[in-house]
Amino acid sequence: MGGLKVLFLLCVAAVLVTGWTLGSSWWWHPCGELLALAASLAIWRWQSPATFDRMIRFPLRARWRNHRIYDPRWDVAMESAGLTSGASGERAVPRRGRVRSSSMVDQIHVELLPGQTLEDFAAVGDRLAQTFGALDCRIHSVLRRPHHIEMWLLIKEPLEKVVAPFPTTVADLAIGLPVGRVEDGRVHRMPIIGTHVLIVGATGAGKGSVLWSVLLALQPAISGRLVRVWAIDPKGGMELALGAGLFDRFCYGDSTEATYEETFARLLEDAVVIMRDRQDRLRGIARLHEPTTDEPLIMVVIDELAALTAWVTDRNLKRRIEGSLGLLLSQGRAVGVVIMGAIQDPRKEVLPMRDLFPTRITLRVNEAEHVTLALGPGVRARGALADRIPEQLPGVGYVIVDGLAVPRRVRFSYVSDSDIEAACRRHSATLATTEAVS
Repeated sequence: MGGLKVLFLLCVAAVLVTGWTLGSSWWWHPCGELLALAASLAIWRWQSPATFDRMIRFPLRARWRNHRIYDPRWDVAMESAGLTSGASGERAVPRRGRVRSSSMVDQIHVELLPGQTLEDFAAVGDRLAQTFGALDCRIHSVLRRPHHIEMWLLIKEPLEKVVAPFPTTVADLAIGLPVGRVEDGRVHRMPIIGTHVLIVGATGAGKGSVLWSVLLALQPAISGRLVRVWAIDPKGGMELALGAGLFDRFCYGDSTEATYEETFARLLEDAVVIMRDRQDRLRGIARLHEPTTDEPLIMVVIDELAALTAWVTDRNLKRRIEGSLGLLLSQGRAVGVVIMGAIQDPRKEVLPMRDLFPTRITLRVNEAEHVTLALGPGVRARGALADRIPEQLPGVGYVIVDGLAVPRRVRFSYVSDSDIEAACRRHSATLATTEAVS
Protein backbone atom coordinates (compact mmCIF):
# COMPACT_ATOMS: atom_id res chain seq x y z
CA MET A 1 0.00 0.00 0.00
CA GLY A 2 2.88 2.36 0.78
CA GLY A 3 4.27 1.87 -2.75
CA LEU A 4 0.91 2.74 -4.31
CA LYS A 5 0.71 5.93 -2.22
CA VAL A 6 4.14 6.97 -3.44
CA LEU A 7 3.09 6.21 -7.01
CA PHE A 8 -0.06 8.31 -6.60
CA LEU A 9 1.91 11.24 -5.21
CA LEU A 10 4.40 11.08 -8.07
CA CYS A 11 1.56 11.16 -10.62
CA VAL A 12 0.02 14.18 -8.85
CA ALA A 13 3.40 15.87 -8.89
CA ALA A 14 3.66 15.24 -12.64
CA VAL A 15 0.28 16.87 -13.21
CA LEU A 16 1.21 19.92 -11.08
CA VAL A 17 4.56 20.34 -12.82
CA THR A 18 2.83 20.16 -16.19
CA GLY A 19 0.31 22.79 -15.04
CA TRP A 20 3.02 25.13 -13.78
CA THR A 21 4.84 24.79 -17.10
CA LEU A 22 1.80 25.55 -19.27
CA GLY A 23 0.31 28.31 -17.15
CA SER A 24 -2.85 28.79 -15.10
CA SER A 25 -5.27 27.63 -17.79
CA TRP A 26 -3.40 24.41 -18.59
CA TRP A 27 -6.26 22.11 -17.55
CA TRP A 28 -8.51 23.50 -20.30
CA HIS A 29 -5.83 22.92 -22.90
CA PRO A 30 -5.91 19.52 -24.69
CA CYS A 31 -2.12 19.45 -24.95
CA GLY A 32 -1.85 20.04 -21.23
CA GLU A 33 -4.20 17.18 -20.47
CA LEU A 34 -2.31 14.83 -22.75
CA LEU A 35 1.05 15.85 -21.33
CA ALA A 36 -0.17 15.35 -17.79
CA LEU A 37 -1.57 11.93 -18.65
CA ALA A 38 1.61 10.90 -20.47
CA ALA A 39 3.78 12.05 -17.57
CA SER A 40 1.65 10.15 -15.07
CA LEU A 41 1.74 6.95 -17.13
CA ALA A 42 5.49 7.25 -17.66
CA ILE A 43 6.09 7.58 -13.92
CA TRP A 44 3.74 4.68 -13.23
CA ARG A 45 5.59 2.42 -15.67
CA TRP A 46 8.95 3.49 -14.27
CA GLN A 47 8.01 2.97 -10.63
CA SER A 48 5.80 -0.12 -10.93
CA PRO A 49 6.19 -1.91 -14.30
CA ALA A 50 4.36 -5.03 -13.09
CA THR A 51 1.16 -3.20 -12.12
CA PHE A 52 1.40 -0.99 -15.22
CA ASP A 53 1.57 -4.07 -17.45
CA ARG A 54 -1.27 -5.80 -15.61
CA MET A 55 -3.65 -2.82 -15.54
CA ILE A 56 -2.72 -0.81 -18.66
CA ARG A 57 -0.38 -2.43 -21.17
CA PHE A 58 -1.76 -5.98 -21.36
CA PRO A 59 -5.49 -5.04 -21.40
CA LEU A 60 -4.82 -2.55 -24.21
CA ARG A 61 -2.77 -5.15 -26.05
CA ALA A 62 -5.62 -7.68 -25.72
CA ARG A 63 -8.17 -5.20 -27.14
CA TRP A 64 -5.86 -4.29 -30.02
CA ARG A 65 -5.12 -7.92 -30.99
CA ASN A 66 -8.77 -8.88 -30.65
CA HIS A 67 -9.77 -6.04 -32.99
CA ARG A 68 -6.99 -6.54 -35.56
CA ILE A 69 -6.59 -10.34 -35.56
CA TYR A 70 -9.26 -12.40 -33.82
CA ASP A 71 -12.39 -10.46 -34.86
CA PRO A 72 -11.76 -10.60 -38.62
CA ARG A 73 -10.28 -14.12 -38.70
CA TRP A 74 -12.38 -16.02 -36.14
CA ASP A 75 -15.17 -17.37 -38.35
CA VAL A 76 -12.75 -18.27 -41.13
CA ALA A 77 -10.46 -20.06 -38.67
CA MET A 78 -13.31 -22.10 -37.18
CA GLU A 79 -14.65 -22.99 -40.64
CA SER A 80 -11.28 -24.03 -42.10
CA ALA A 81 -10.46 -26.10 -38.99
CA GLY A 82 -13.79 -27.95 -39.15
CA LEU A 83 -15.01 -26.58 -35.82
CA THR A 84 -18.39 -25.29 -37.01
CA SER A 85 -21.66 -27.20 -37.18
CA GLY A 86 -24.97 -27.02 -39.04
CA ALA A 87 -25.97 -26.78 -42.67
CA SER A 88 -24.37 -24.38 -45.11
CA GLY A 89 -25.63 -20.86 -44.55
CA GLU A 90 -26.74 -21.65 -41.02
CA ARG A 91 -23.45 -22.64 -39.50
CA ALA A 92 -22.94 -22.31 -35.78
CA VAL A 93 -19.52 -21.02 -34.71
CA PRO A 94 -17.95 -21.54 -31.26
CA ARG A 95 -18.44 -18.36 -29.30
CA ARG A 96 -15.31 -16.38 -28.50
CA GLY A 97 -15.19 -14.85 -25.03
CA ARG A 98 -12.67 -12.69 -23.24
CA VAL A 99 -9.19 -12.26 -24.69
CA ARG A 100 -6.30 -11.80 -22.28
CA SER A 101 -2.77 -10.99 -23.33
CA SER A 102 0.71 -11.00 -21.90
CA SER A 103 3.98 -10.20 -23.60
CA MET A 104 4.19 -13.78 -24.89
CA VAL A 105 0.73 -15.40 -24.95
CA ASP A 106 -2.85 -14.57 -25.94
CA GLN A 107 -5.49 -16.50 -23.99
CA ILE A 108 -8.92 -16.78 -25.60
CA HIS A 109 -11.92 -18.12 -23.72
CA VAL A 110 -14.12 -20.26 -25.99
CA GLU A 111 -17.60 -21.72 -25.44
CA LEU A 112 -17.86 -25.11 -27.15
CA LEU A 113 -20.71 -26.07 -29.42
CA PRO A 114 -22.91 -29.02 -28.39
CA GLY A 115 -21.03 -32.26 -28.98
CA GLN A 116 -17.58 -30.65 -29.15
CA THR A 117 -14.69 -31.63 -26.88
CA LEU A 118 -11.31 -30.25 -25.94
CA GLU A 119 -9.70 -32.89 -28.16
CA ASP A 120 -11.50 -31.49 -31.24
CA PHE A 121 -9.65 -28.19 -30.82
CA ALA A 122 -6.37 -29.82 -29.80
CA ALA A 123 -6.35 -31.92 -32.98
CA VAL A 124 -6.32 -28.77 -35.17
CA GLY A 125 -4.03 -26.66 -33.02
CA ASP A 126 -1.48 -26.33 -35.83
CA ARG A 127 -4.11 -24.89 -38.19
CA LEU A 128 -5.37 -22.43 -35.62
CA ALA A 129 -1.83 -21.25 -34.87
CA GLN A 130 -1.14 -20.72 -38.58
CA THR A 131 -4.41 -18.83 -39.14
CA PHE A 132 -3.81 -16.45 -36.23
CA GLY A 133 -0.10 -15.99 -36.93
CA ALA A 134 1.04 -17.69 -33.70
CA LEU A 135 4.02 -19.96 -33.06
CA ASP A 136 1.86 -22.56 -31.34
CA CYS A 137 -1.67 -23.13 -30.09
CA ARG A 138 -2.41 -25.09 -26.93
CA ILE A 139 -5.82 -26.02 -25.59
CA HIS A 140 -6.58 -25.97 -21.86
CA SER A 141 -9.64 -27.03 -19.93
CA VAL A 142 -11.47 -24.56 -17.67
CA LEU A 143 -12.01 -25.55 -14.06
CA ARG A 144 -15.63 -26.43 -13.25
CA ARG A 145 -16.77 -25.39 -16.75
CA PRO A 146 -16.79 -28.54 -18.92
CA HIS A 147 -18.34 -26.74 -21.90
CA HIS A 148 -15.56 -24.14 -22.08
CA ILE A 149 -11.89 -24.18 -23.05
CA GLU A 150 -9.03 -21.71 -23.26
CA MET A 151 -6.89 -21.35 -26.37
CA TRP A 152 -3.34 -20.30 -25.55
CA LEU A 153 -1.71 -18.76 -28.64
CA LEU A 154 2.05 -18.43 -28.29
CA ILE A 155 3.06 -15.15 -29.93
CA LYS A 156 6.71 -15.12 -28.88
CA GLU A 157 8.93 -17.91 -27.57
CA PRO A 158 9.02 -17.18 -23.82
CA LEU A 159 11.68 -19.73 -22.92
CA GLU A 160 14.57 -18.59 -25.13
CA LYS A 161 16.42 -16.99 -22.24
CA VAL A 162 18.62 -19.24 -20.12
CA VAL A 163 17.29 -19.58 -16.58
CA ALA A 164 19.78 -19.04 -13.77
CA PRO A 165 19.59 -21.18 -10.60
CA PHE A 166 17.25 -19.81 -7.94
CA PRO A 167 18.37 -19.12 -4.36
CA THR A 168 16.69 -21.57 -1.99
CA THR A 169 16.17 -22.18 1.71
CA VAL A 170 15.20 -25.16 3.83
CA ALA A 171 11.57 -23.97 3.70
CA ASP A 172 11.43 -24.71 -0.06
CA LEU A 173 11.54 -28.43 0.67
CA ALA A 174 7.96 -28.29 1.98
CA ILE A 175 6.46 -25.97 -0.65
CA GLY A 176 8.34 -27.24 -3.70
CA LEU A 177 11.80 -26.54 -5.06
CA PRO A 178 12.20 -23.59 -7.47
CA VAL A 179 13.90 -25.31 -10.40
CA GLY A 180 12.75 -23.53 -13.55
CA ARG A 181 10.49 -21.01 -15.19
CA VAL A 182 7.09 -21.68 -16.74
CA GLU A 183 6.33 -20.13 -20.12
CA ASP A 184 3.89 -17.69 -18.49
CA GLY A 185 6.77 -16.27 -16.43
CA ARG A 186 6.02 -17.96 -13.13
CA VAL A 187 8.63 -19.92 -11.18
CA HIS A 188 8.08 -23.66 -11.44
CA ARG A 189 8.24 -25.41 -8.08
CA MET A 190 8.82 -29.14 -8.09
CA PRO A 191 7.41 -31.22 -5.22
CA ILE A 192 9.86 -33.72 -3.78
CA ILE A 193 8.17 -34.97 -0.62
CA GLY A 194 5.77 -37.81 -1.37
CA THR A 195 6.63 -38.29 -5.04
CA HIS A 196 9.03 -39.98 -7.44
CA VAL A 197 10.39 -38.07 -10.44
CA LEU A 198 11.02 -39.50 -13.92
CA ILE A 199 13.02 -37.46 -16.45
CA VAL A 200 12.84 -38.51 -20.11
CA GLY A 201 14.90 -36.90 -22.84
CA ALA A 202 17.10 -37.60 -25.84
CA THR A 203 20.85 -37.07 -25.79
CA GLY A 204 21.58 -33.36 -25.34
CA ALA A 205 17.99 -32.52 -24.32
CA GLY A 206 19.07 -31.27 -20.90
CA LYS A 207 18.40 -34.11 -18.44
CA GLY A 208 21.40 -32.87 -16.47
CA SER A 209 19.72 -29.46 -16.11
CA VAL A 210 16.81 -31.09 -14.32
CA LEU A 211 18.96 -33.30 -12.10
CA TRP A 212 21.31 -30.52 -11.05
CA SER A 213 18.52 -27.94 -10.66
CA VAL A 214 16.93 -30.23 -8.08
CA LEU A 215 20.19 -31.12 -6.34
CA LEU A 216 21.31 -27.49 -6.17
CA ALA A 217 17.92 -26.43 -4.79
CA LEU A 218 18.17 -29.19 -2.17
CA GLN A 219 21.57 -28.02 -0.88
CA PRO A 220 20.21 -26.05 2.13
CA ALA A 221 18.06 -29.04 3.16
CA ILE A 222 21.00 -31.41 2.62
CA SER A 223 23.22 -29.19 4.77
CA GLY A 224 20.44 -29.05 7.38
CA ARG A 225 20.42 -32.89 7.45
CA LEU A 226 16.77 -33.01 6.35
CA VAL A 227 17.69 -34.72 3.08
CA ARG A 228 20.26 -37.35 2.26
CA VAL A 229 21.11 -38.08 -1.35
CA TRP A 230 22.18 -41.52 -2.50
CA ALA A 231 23.46 -41.19 -6.07
CA ILE A 232 23.90 -43.93 -8.67
CA ASP A 233 25.92 -43.06 -11.76
CA PRO A 234 26.25 -46.12 -14.03
CA LYS A 235 28.64 -44.22 -16.32
CA GLY A 236 31.50 -44.75 -13.92
CA GLY A 237 30.80 -41.50 -12.08
CA MET A 238 31.40 -39.28 -15.11
CA GLU A 239 28.09 -37.41 -14.82
CA LEU A 240 27.59 -36.89 -11.08
CA ALA A 241 31.12 -36.94 -9.62
CA LEU A 242 31.40 -33.15 -9.53
CA GLY A 243 28.64 -32.98 -6.91
CA ALA A 244 29.87 -35.92 -4.82
CA GLY A 245 30.32 -33.56 -1.86
CA LEU A 246 26.52 -33.31 -1.60
CA PHE A 247 25.96 -37.08 -1.50
CA ASP A 248 25.81 -39.33 1.52
CA ARG A 249 26.42 -42.30 -0.74
CA PHE A 250 27.84 -42.24 -4.25
CA CYS A 251 27.75 -45.45 -6.24
CA TYR A 252 29.28 -45.63 -9.72
CA GLY A 253 30.16 -49.31 -10.10
CA ASP A 254 33.45 -51.08 -9.68
CA SER A 255 35.25 -51.99 -12.89
CA THR A 256 37.64 -54.26 -10.98
CA GLU A 257 34.82 -56.69 -10.21
CA ALA A 258 33.24 -59.08 -12.66
CA THR A 259 29.80 -58.05 -11.42
CA TYR A 260 29.98 -54.31 -12.10
CA GLU A 261 26.38 -53.69 -11.03
CA GLU A 262 26.67 -55.41 -7.65
CA THR A 263 27.10 -52.08 -5.85
CA PHE A 264 23.94 -50.74 -7.50
CA ALA A 265 21.94 -53.70 -6.19
CA ARG A 266 23.34 -53.27 -2.67
CA LEU A 267 22.48 -49.58 -2.48
CA LEU A 268 18.90 -50.18 -3.60
CA GLU A 269 18.51 -53.06 -1.16
CA ASP A 270 19.77 -50.84 1.67
CA ALA A 271 17.11 -48.28 0.70
CA VAL A 272 14.47 -51.03 0.90
CA VAL A 273 15.68 -51.89 4.44
CA ILE A 274 15.19 -48.25 5.53
CA MET A 275 11.76 -48.23 3.88
CA ARG A 276 10.67 -51.38 5.70
CA ASP A 277 11.94 -50.05 9.03
CA ARG A 278 10.01 -46.79 8.63
CA GLN A 279 6.87 -48.64 7.62
CA ASP A 280 7.01 -50.58 10.90
CA ARG A 281 7.46 -47.41 12.98
CA LEU A 282 5.01 -45.14 11.12
CA ARG A 283 2.18 -47.65 10.77
CA GLY A 284 -0.94 -46.13 12.33
CA ILE A 285 0.92 -42.91 13.20
CA ALA A 286 1.34 -41.03 9.89
CA ARG A 287 0.35 -41.57 6.27
CA LEU A 288 3.10 -39.35 4.84
CA HIS A 289 6.61 -39.01 6.19
CA GLU A 290 7.81 -35.53 7.17
CA PRO A 291 11.61 -35.09 6.98
CA THR A 292 13.44 -34.47 10.25
CA THR A 293 17.11 -34.52 11.20
CA ASP A 294 16.56 -37.89 12.88
CA GLU A 295 14.64 -39.30 9.91
CA PRO A 296 15.64 -37.36 6.79
CA LEU A 297 14.19 -37.77 3.33
CA ILE A 298 16.25 -40.31 1.39
CA MET A 299 16.48 -39.37 -2.30
CA VAL A 300 17.94 -42.01 -4.61
CA VAL A 301 19.21 -40.27 -7.77
CA ILE A 302 19.83 -42.51 -10.80
CA ASP A 303 21.42 -40.86 -13.81
CA GLU A 304 20.55 -43.56 -16.38
CA LEU A 305 17.78 -45.93 -15.35
CA ALA A 306 18.17 -48.12 -18.43
CA ALA A 307 21.61 -49.21 -17.18
CA LEU A 308 19.84 -50.78 -14.20
CA THR A 309 16.72 -52.13 -15.89
CA ALA A 310 17.66 -53.12 -19.44
CA TRP A 311 21.42 -53.38 -19.81
CA VAL A 312 22.32 -55.64 -16.88
CA THR A 313 23.53 -58.97 -18.27
CA ASP A 314 23.70 -60.88 -14.97
CA ARG A 315 20.22 -62.34 -14.46
CA ASN A 316 20.49 -62.56 -10.69
CA LEU A 317 21.64 -58.94 -10.35
CA LYS A 318 18.93 -57.77 -12.76
CA ARG A 319 16.30 -59.55 -10.66
CA ARG A 320 17.64 -57.98 -7.44
CA ILE A 321 17.78 -54.48 -8.94
CA GLU A 322 14.32 -54.63 -10.53
CA GLY A 323 12.82 -56.11 -7.35
CA SER A 324 14.23 -53.32 -5.18
CA LEU A 325 13.24 -50.59 -7.65
CA GLY A 326 9.70 -51.94 -7.84
CA LEU A 327 9.35 -52.00 -4.04
CA LEU A 328 10.75 -48.48 -3.64
CA LEU A 329 8.58 -47.02 -6.39
CA SER A 330 5.40 -48.67 -5.14
CA GLN A 331 5.89 -48.14 -1.38
CA GLY A 332 8.78 -45.77 -0.69
CA ARG A 333 7.36 -42.29 -1.21
CA ALA A 334 4.94 -42.45 1.74
CA VAL A 335 7.82 -43.14 4.14
CA GLY A 336 10.30 -40.65 2.70
CA VAL A 337 12.38 -42.85 0.37
CA VAL A 338 11.99 -41.34 -3.11
CA ILE A 339 13.60 -41.90 -6.49
CA MET A 340 14.58 -39.40 -9.17
CA GLY A 341 15.70 -41.12 -12.34
CA ALA A 342 16.64 -40.09 -15.86
CA ILE A 343 16.26 -42.17 -19.02
CA GLN A 344 16.40 -41.73 -22.80
CA ASP A 345 14.02 -44.48 -23.90
CA PRO A 346 10.68 -44.70 -22.02
CA ARG A 347 9.46 -47.90 -23.65
CA LYS A 348 7.98 -50.56 -21.36
CA GLU A 349 10.66 -53.11 -22.13
CA VAL A 350 13.32 -50.60 -21.05
CA LEU A 351 11.51 -49.21 -18.00
CA PRO A 352 8.70 -51.57 -16.96
CA MET A 353 7.75 -49.52 -13.87
CA ARG A 354 7.46 -46.09 -15.53
CA ASP A 355 3.80 -45.68 -14.46
CA LEU A 356 4.89 -45.66 -10.79
CA PHE A 357 6.41 -42.17 -11.14
CA PRO A 358 3.78 -39.53 -10.13
CA THR A 359 5.93 -36.64 -11.42
CA ARG A 360 7.10 -37.03 -15.00
CA ILE A 361 9.16 -34.65 -17.12
CA THR A 362 9.68 -35.03 -20.85
CA LEU A 363 12.38 -32.94 -22.51
CA ARG A 364 13.12 -33.11 -26.22
CA VAL A 365 12.53 -36.64 -27.56
CA ASN A 366 13.06 -38.12 -31.01
CA GLU A 367 9.63 -39.66 -31.52
CA ALA A 368 6.08 -38.48 -30.92
CA GLU A 369 5.32 -41.90 -29.43
CA HIS A 370 7.78 -41.23 -26.62
CA VAL A 371 5.63 -38.33 -25.41
CA THR A 372 2.66 -40.63 -24.90
CA LEU A 373 4.79 -43.34 -23.33
CA ALA A 374 6.36 -40.90 -20.88
CA LEU A 375 3.46 -38.60 -19.99
CA GLY A 376 0.39 -40.70 -20.72
CA PRO A 377 -2.30 -40.99 -23.40
CA GLY A 378 -3.88 -37.81 -24.69
CA VAL A 379 -1.21 -35.51 -23.23
CA ARG A 380 0.38 -34.76 -26.58
CA ALA A 381 -3.02 -33.72 -27.95
CA ARG A 382 -3.26 -31.25 -25.03
CA GLY A 383 -0.09 -29.52 -26.14
CA ALA A 384 2.89 -31.55 -24.87
CA LEU A 385 4.80 -31.51 -28.17
CA ALA A 386 8.13 -32.61 -26.73
CA ASP A 387 9.15 -34.14 -30.06
CA ARG A 388 9.08 -30.62 -31.56
CA ILE A 389 11.29 -28.89 -29.00
CA PRO A 390 14.23 -27.33 -30.91
CA GLU A 391 17.73 -28.55 -30.16
CA GLN A 392 18.60 -24.92 -29.38
CA LEU A 393 16.42 -25.07 -26.23
CA PRO A 394 18.09 -27.61 -23.93
CA GLY A 395 16.39 -27.91 -20.56
CA VAL A 396 12.93 -27.12 -21.97
CA GLY A 397 10.32 -29.78 -21.32
CA TYR A 398 6.78 -30.62 -20.31
CA VAL A 399 5.90 -31.52 -16.74
CA ILE A 400 3.01 -33.66 -15.57
CA VAL A 401 2.29 -33.93 -11.85
CA ASP A 402 -0.13 -36.47 -10.42
CA GLY A 403 -3.57 -34.84 -10.33
CA LEU A 404 -2.70 -32.15 -12.90
CA ALA A 405 -4.30 -32.87 -16.28
CA VAL A 406 -2.68 -30.04 -18.24
CA PRO A 407 1.03 -30.38 -19.11
CA ARG A 408 3.18 -27.45 -18.03
CA ARG A 409 5.99 -26.21 -20.30
CA VAL A 410 9.07 -25.32 -18.29
CA ARG A 411 12.67 -24.33 -18.86
CA PHE A 412 14.84 -25.73 -16.09
CA SER A 413 17.73 -23.68 -14.79
CA TYR A 414 21.17 -24.07 -16.29
CA VAL A 415 23.61 -25.20 -13.62
CA SER A 416 27.29 -24.69 -14.45
CA ASP A 417 30.23 -26.60 -13.01
CA SER A 418 31.10 -23.57 -10.89
CA ASP A 419 27.55 -23.55 -9.47
CA ILE A 420 27.93 -27.20 -8.42
CA GLU A 421 31.36 -26.57 -6.89
CA ALA A 422 30.01 -23.56 -4.98
CA ALA A 423 27.12 -25.64 -3.61
CA CYS A 424 29.57 -28.29 -2.41
CA ARG A 425 31.67 -25.61 -0.72
CA ARG A 426 28.60 -24.15 1.03
CA HIS A 427 27.64 -27.61 2.20
CA SER A 428 31.12 -28.32 3.55
CA ALA A 429 31.25 -24.94 5.31
CA THR A 430 27.85 -25.57 6.95
CA LEU A 431 28.91 -29.00 8.16
CA ALA A 432 32.19 -27.60 9.55
CA THR A 433 30.29 -24.87 11.41
CA THR A 434 27.79 -27.37 12.82
CA GLU A 435 30.55 -29.69 14.01
CA ALA A 436 32.42 -26.79 15.62
CA VAL A 437 29.33 -25.67 17.52
CA SER A 438 28.51 -29.19 18.70
